This record gives sequence, structure tokens and C-alpha cells, in this order.
Amino acid sequence: QIQLVESGGGLVQTGGSLRLSCAASGSIFSVNMMGWFRQSPGKQRELVAMVWTGMSPEYADSVKGRFTISMINHNNTVTLQMNNLKPEDTAVYFCNANLRQESGPWQPVWGQGTQVTVSA
Repeated sequence: QIQLVESGGGLVQTGGSLRLSCAASGSIFSVNMMGWFRQSPGKQRELVAMVWTGMSPEYADSVKGRFTISMINHNNTVTLQMNNLKPEDTAVYFCNANLRQESGPWQPVWGQGTQVTVSA
């Protein structure tokens, strides 16, 4: 059973910082992408940041310069450092990974989500 387990969400004031972490576990042969998406009530899930192995990270325009994504391949983890948080960053943040098991196809896997709330 492959799982993505997120941690680090919470409540913070405007201008504050949070660090999200996500670890993939199970019978994983390889991971070639990890990223973070978020979803606010009444809105579609949107990309926050993602990184493919060997590539430069990609960021949503709304978080560029404030958020930093880092992937550690050897232990299949990804972190999202969020600085200068704004109320509009309030959302449930989901970890996503593109991975495969031995002899299996590449497949996307999602975490259960972690709430980030930024108070004004």
C-alpha cells in the first residue's frame, strides 16, 4: 500500500511562516515528481509548486518568491517552505507524487491533505 503522509499545517498570522512535509511510503520503485496543490472552499484544486527529478521547480505565480519546494529523492520526501503567508493562502494543501512500483506503470498518488489557515 503506497501512502503519502503530510504534516506541518496549522494556523498562522499574516506574514508568518509554515513548513509542510510529505513522505511517500510503501513498495515504491521510483518517484519522478512531487508537488503540492491546494484547494479552498468553492474553488478548484490548483497547483502550488512541483518539481520533477533533475528539473527546476515550478511555482504558481501567486506564491513565487514566498514559497520554496524541495524534493529529497533518496527518501521520497518533499517539503514546502511557506513564508510571508497571506489570508488568500488559506486552503487544504495536498501532496502529490508521480511514482511507480517495480514493473508497474507510472501513477499519480495523493495525500490526505493538511489544513493551512492564515489569519488577517
